[in-house]
Amino acid sequence: MTYQECLDYLYQQLPMFQRIGNLAFKKSLDNIIALSDALGQPHHRFKTVHVAGTNGKGSSSHMIAAVLQRAGYKTGLYTSPHLKSFTERVRINGAELPQNYLIQFVEDNKQLFEQVQPSFFEMTVALAFKYFADEQVDVAVIEVGLGGRLDSTNIIQPEVSLITNIGYDHQNLLGDTLEQIAGEKAGIIKSHTPVVVSTKQPEIVHVFEQKAAMEESSIYFATDHIQVNLLDRTLQKQVFDAYKDGILWLDSLETDLAGVYQQYNLPGVLQTLLLLQERGYAIPEEAIREGIAHAKTLTGLKGRWQVISENPLTICDTGHNVDGIKQIISQLEALDPKQVHMVFGAVNDKDVTTILRLLPKQYRYYFCQAQIPRALPVAELLEKATSVGLMGEAYATVAEAIEAARGNAAADEVIFIGGSTFVVAEIDEL
Repeated sequence: MTYQECLDYLYQQLPMFQRIGNLAFKKSLDNIIALSDALGQPHHRFKTVHVAGTNGKGSSSHMIAAVLQRAGYKTGLYTSPHLKSFTERVRINGAELPQNYLIQFVEDNKQLFEQVQPSFFEMTVALAFKYFADEQVDVAVIEVGLGGRLDSTNIIQPEVSLITNIGYDHQNLLGDTLEQIAGEKAGIIKSHTPVVVSTKQPEIVHVFEQKAAMEESSIYFATDHIQVNLLDRTLQKQVFDAYKDGILWLDSLETDLAGVYQQYNLPGVLQTLLLLQERGYAIPEEAIREGIAHAKTLTGLKGRWQVISENPLTICDTGHNVDGIKQIISQLEALDPKQVHMVFGAVNDKDVTTILRLLPKQYRYYFCQAQIPRALPVAELLEKATSVGLMGEAYATVAEAIEAARGNAAADEVIFIGGSTFVVAEIDEL
């Protein structure tokens, strides 16, 4: 098999949430358990940190992995979905999964796949666990794909579990209320294993406390112990003072993740690192500072409030649900732009109208459709947008929409590209 033949086989044979949505989501751990058993339960051969949440779980996973890497640990990192290449999903010390490993894994296990009939995500989790075990990583940071309780990653026994903010996303799979969604995320809380919750949301505190009590696990609401104050923000970085129980701990802490929502992620990340220190991990302050300051560089993170070009200023972000879009709008408004040209696409299983109502009516819109089956047809998107008072044109592809925005934007105006991870994935410059 060539690498492309291998990918074609996987995309054609295994149901893929990234492409087709809910039909690919298996509400059971049976398949990943069967795969893991057949592969010799590789997830028991290395330590893990497990990260769930609606927004922030990807950035938090990358920051924790970067710090562990700087502290000298051979660090695995599993995230999803990928933007450009499948191999982005599985990394060790920032280096992507070798294509040859994927080819060999698929060739060796075709019969197993035909027997178990896993989803694409289940296969990828099994692959990641086997790779991390084969490469003898010291620790791996494992990002939940969707939800938590029934997510394929939820067979691990982590050192610490981290749950970032809870918001509305995938309600058709996880529930219609924050309480129900939090209950699914709380499913990663394991027996006698500390859990960190990044932000204390009063209406769902009891959900996490009850699950932690049931599992006899200590629970830490990060903002009870860690506070961060923003000192400076540019298009490329942010600087914070971090306080531990009211006392200055990390002054002028830099991060190369410039999204405004990092202020909500940092307390959870820092609290998780403190708990890892308590569990015997040697993580000096220098490693915390360097890892967080260079998280994107160390781990290859893309698409989080990323500046693509300066003239005109062009920014992309993968935020795609209500909370993520609110933060993006807030950060765009902080730029005080003369005009924003927004390239926007969505998937067909989201409550798009609610998100469209959040978008400023004064922006100029370039609606588009990513090249995946899950994409909301652009004609339908334009119709929904027009019904809530947004003005714009429809373009058949992301590339055409970006080209039109660049043709219309003056040098002192701003182009923003987003609405969906899959729109950002089709930006050539990434």
